[in-house]
Amino acid sequence: MESSASLELAKHALLMFGTILAVGTFSGVIARLVRIPDVAVFLLVGMLIGPGVLSVVNIKADSTINQLILIFGSSYILFDGGASIRLKVLKEVWITLLLIATVGVLITAAITGIAAYYFLGLAPIVALLLGATLASTDPATLVPVFKQVRIKDRVAQTVMSESAFNDAMGAILTFTVLSVAMGAGGFSVGDALTDLLKQSLLGIVIGGALGYLAAFFIAHEKFGFLAEFAPVVTLMAVIGAYMGADGMHASGFMAVFVFGIMIGNQESLGFKLAPQEGSLLEDYVMTTAFIMRMFIFILLGTQVDFSLMNQYLFGGAAVVVVFMLVARPATVFLCALPDRRAKWSFKEMLFMCWTRETGVIPGALAGMLVGMKAPGAQIIASVTFIAILMTILIQATTTKWLAKKLGLLL
Repeated sequence: MESSASLELAKHALLMFGTILAVGTFSGVIARLVRIPDVAVFLLVGMLIGPGVLSVVNIKADSTINQLILIFGSSYILFDGGASIRLKVLKEVWITLLLIATVGVLITAAITGIAAYYFLGLAPIVALLLGATLASTDPATLVPVFKQVRIKDRVAQTVMSESAFNDAMGAILTFTVLSVAMGAGGFSVGDALTDLLKQSLLGIVIGGALGYLAAFFIAHEKFGFLAEFAPVVTLMAVIGAYMGADGMHASGFMAVFVFGIMIGNQESLGFKLAPQEGSLLEDYVMTTAFIMRMFIFILLGTQVDFSLMNQYLFGGAAVVVVFMLVARPATVFLCALPDRRAKWSFKEMLFMCWTRETGVIPGALAGMLVGMKAPGAQIIASVTFIAILMTILIQATTTKWLAKKLGLLL
């Protein structure tokens, strides 16, 4: 009986995966025809086939399968984003990147928290917890958007890098505020900064070390015996980078992003992959990343709780409007203007103000808060989903249009 139950469960999971692949492929075609980022279409289709409407796909947010897809999918998409980053560009904008991924998270959280206090009538600490949950950007959303919409290199790479580097800061801030909200201790700036530095540096070291080793065994002229197995090596190393960093209480997402940077800049490290193997690896990564974002955003759409959203719809939407139109612009201008070296133009900063989608990472943080029964967790989860829907459906779909208007398209 136990074996039969396991078999039925496996068949059900296989059916769900097949359905997501079929629906996702069709959705990708639609996205290409209407010329909008496919993540927006995936999200809408997910809402349609989820329990709230057609109930074709029903995979619980707290299930092992869903968590596996979220962790590996986000990691692989982030690796893909890192591989498209050029070290030359990062050297030019590193001051802005450092400020926006650290101080910028605090600015966004504070302004959003104030909006939540006034529009939702939350206690100050719960309002700040909501602001902290929404403060980090989402690499799983931003990387695919910039893969499809070709923007001026330094702008696209700054925003993509920010989405990787502010993950640690967002998580640390969220759980620091949570400890205060639950009476587990007071806020300590020193402890928070120490934790952030530890998570960041360990993530960078682990990702850099694994990235160098992978590049060495894939593309070294003499020792590159894994060149024809490069796609498998990337899978193994992405998992290894995330799990290694996570096991050392570092940022797993930062580790896989840095790993991607190392693989994408092999020539700067003195390695060169043969053209045929390089093309094979590029095609494999592109296809795998497409499948991962298909699964992530369709599943995210199926898990939208319409009844919960309706309870706080208007107040939540007002908070998100402030989040999009006040908090983000304040963050960008306050963090980019001091960087005289980068010499950002007004149009570039205006574009960065608009490209600030919310997705998997804030959604995962909100889910953790619900599971921990944090104060105001249901309201936080509701507003987080509203933010995910509004930013992806409004900002992601207008990214190309705005870039064209501002003259930033390549």
